[in-house]
Amino acid sequence: MTTKLEALEGALRAALGERASITVALGEVTLVLKACDYLEAMRELRDHPALRFEQLIDLCGVDYQTYGDGVWEGPRFAAVSHLMSVEHNWRLRVRVFAPDDDMPLVASVVGIWRSANWFEREAFDLFGILFEGHNDLRRLLTDYGFIGHPFRKDFPVSGYVEMRYDPEQKRVIYQPVTIEPRENVPRVIREESYGTK
Repeated sequence: MTTKLEALEGALRAALGERASITVALGEVTLVLKACDYLEAMRELRDHPALRFEQLIDLCGVDYQTYGDGVWEGPRFAAVSHLMSVEHNWRLRVRVFAPDDDMPLVASVVGIWRSANWFEREAFDLFGILFEGHNDLRRLLTDYGFIGHPFRKDFPVSGYVEMRYDPEQKRVIYQPVTIEPRENVPRVIREESYGTK
């Protein structure tokens, strides 16, 4: 008798073949797709009668720049989706890596699941991942004049600009960050006999 995860893995292999890399770990199935196969495979995940992933629950961006203590050899940016099949009671994680680190670009799945609209805008805003075919890709959480993408690993913690209210101009103004970078090293004081009594 096959388990639920084995049945899902078998259905994924039958539907997608060699286009996908499938991993089963910790009670979860993860599917890794190439960017060139992403849109077609996502449509297949929704429409194939053995899969029927009707709902896109979440889509987020990931920056793998310092993944695994800096030993990561693959592409830097990925879009990770979580799908759910109500009909089969299955959940699936789908990961697609953007092939170009300087201009991370993957296909938009808004045409397949409309719920991807704001998720893709969020990944664009926070990570700078571009979604080809998205008809309204603009910032969602940061200000319109914001420079950079704040969830990237190389984004400075203090940011690039700060805003403050100027009473003379009677408006909010933007200016370069004036915070002096510093490194805080905690001081540890231990008694000589600590832990021996």
